[in-house]
Amino acid sequence: MSKLELNRAGDPETADPRWNSLYKLSGAAALIAVLIFRRWLGEEFLLVRSLGIFRSGPQTLPTSVIDWFSLLHSNRLIGLTLLNVFDLVNYALVGLIFLGLYAALRSANRSYMTLATALGFLGIAVYFASNQAFSMLSLSDQYAAATTDAQRSTLLAAGQALLAISNPGVFGQTPMSFLLVTLAGLIISTVMLRSSIFSKGTAYVGILANGFGLGYPVGLALAPKMLVIVVISLSASACFLVIWYIQIARRLFQLGYAKPRGSA
Repeated sequence: MSKLELNRAGDPETADPRWNSLYKLSGAAALIAVLIFRRWLGEEFLLVRSLGIFRSGPQTLPTSVIDWFSLLHSNRLIGLTLLNVFDLVNYALVGLIFLGLYAALRSANRSYMTLATALGFLGIAVYFASNQAFSMLSLSDQYAAATTDAQRSTLLAAGQALLAISNPGVFGQTPMSFLLVTLAGLIISTVMLRSSIFSKGTAYVGILANGFGLGYPVGLALAPKMLVIVVISLSASACFLVIWYIQIARRLFQLGYAKPRGSA
């Protein structure tokens, strides 16, 4: 594609009107992601609970299956929160953001954007498969209704297996999904640098956000006992990621509300 065509693709006054609705939807998803953005929602709840802001719920994360079942039976919302159910919403919003970015940047580098989008959606699919919040809730209900020790033992074993799958402290599916989505964001940010669609500032913020984000899975893999690396990486990534989402939302809304060339 010629430089002139690339510039026109990035000009909000000449944005392809066929993608306007997607730009708006993706921009809205980015803003909503900022409003509900979280990294450690479960841990944050435990903090405010220990300070006495909340009167109900555990002060520490449950350590056994039967403790999880008891919590889910007594307070479903708190139990699901500690099981990271709201991450499902966050990942779904990220998927919408990736769709809008693909539409906006595909003319800059179709191959890289296809790769980034594929990695992003693979990571999202992995997370949806690994999050066991609703499965644990179902097992909790079955455990409460069980009438024999054999049934309870079977349900406890099933719950233990689910916790092993979704345990964020293991370099398994949850860190892997984070890695895939972060790599996708890093590729998208580098494509932004080579296009006129997004500003260089937006590209650099995205590189910082996703670059720091890589410290989470890499830190767990190489230095699982040095949690300070993970915490610092996630904290820095979160700050830049919020800024990046706001910049993305602003630009996508510009593209979405732009009038086609020649219109009144």
